[in-house]
Amino acid sequence: MKLVLDTANIEKVKEYIEYLPVEGVTTNPSILKKEGGVEPIQHLKRLQEIIGRDKDLHVQVIANDYQGILDDAHRIVENINDRVCVKVPVTNDGLKAIKRLTREGIRITATAIYTDMQALLAAEMGAEFLAPYINRMENLGIDPYETIYWLNGQLERSGLETKILAASFKNVSQVTKTLSAGAEWVTLGEGVVDKLLGHANVQEAVRDFSKDWEDVYGRQIF
Repeated sequence: MKLVLDTANIEKVKEYIEYLPVEGVTTNPSILKKEGGVEPIQHLKRLQEIIGRDKDLHVQVIANDYQGILDDAHRIVENINDRVCVKVPVTNDGLKAIKRLTREGIRITATAIYTDMQALLAAEMGAEFLAPYINRMENLGIDPYETIYWLNGQLERSGLETKILAASFKNVSQVTKTLSAGAEWVTLGEGVVDKLLGHANVQEAVRDFSKDWEDVYGRQIF
């Protein structure tokens, strides 16, 4: 599993990179809003600094129209760095922009994906990452795991190097099912990340080991 954090909270990112195999950070306007009106460019630069220049920072465009998406993408790259992954929703204008931007050498994360065809078209246009919305797909009665499995096969057969960066999770079970279906990359919010090691039985086992030792040896160390 390659883990990308779906948060813009600097303190949480600092915490997670200490004990998790973090490969990057994804953000969007809603995530940045939670940070209380921070200056966006400086905040994003700080996130890149924390995770390291060799890790991926995914930043979403604001505009919905073709020219607006291009303008946003160029500003993001110019103001942050030329390695940032620009997140573009897979709409008609989005696909048109993805095609143009990838030809310019800009890295693209295709987002707001609900269908296998959205994902496949974005991959064909040159997107480096595909971000299907797992929980939202389930809520709409779409089987996200079947979509991941099918898409993974299509990417392998076509020789495309596009990576599936599954998004929109509400629980750990969805994450494990997504990985089993063939996705290697997942982006997880704080609520799910905190549950990865949060099983009550784990903590109980650790406490039992400590108590059993102290019952025999007290606080003595080896």
